[in-house]
Amino acid sequence: MRALYRDHAGPLMAYVLRLVAGDRYLAEDVVQETLLRAWRNASQLDPTGRGLRPWLVTVARRVVIDAHRGRLARPAEDRGADLEQVPATDELDRALRLMTISDALADLTPAHRQVLVETYFKGRDTNETARVLGVPPGTVRSRIYYALRSLRIALEERGVTS
Repeated sequence: MRALYRDHAGPLMAYVLRLVAGDRYLAEDVVQETLLRAWRNASQLDPTGRGLRPWLVTVARRVVIDAHRGRLARPAEDRGADLEQVPATDELDRALRLMTISDALADLTPAHRQVLVETYFKGRDTNETARVLGVPPGTVRSRIYYALRSLRIALEERGVTS
């Protein structure tokens, strides 16, 4: 393999550079892939024969063609330069809000917390919540009223204004 690289990598690199319009990185990848294929097919190749370099050139040309077709078939990769200009949402503020709300919910009584979780977080209406909790619908409405009032006070104590 060392002899193959020593004897053929330089001329192969020059040939591939012309094929890829001077893109050195792509040319290096093509030469590497070509030599890798030669190594995989070493049992079929004659390293001393005259047919080795034409075989390498043919394989390199096919690798370049395959790479070109691959680039046409899939969208171009984004290098991330444009992403710096795209506004992104700040997840830290959202996380802090959720932590504050969770902390305030922990201050509520279990009955008040449970009714808020069932109605606001799980999206159940009053009758469904009453069935789940095993209490009358009027009790659910009353607990929602007092739970929201207590939650508002708990949030105000934490510096969250309405």
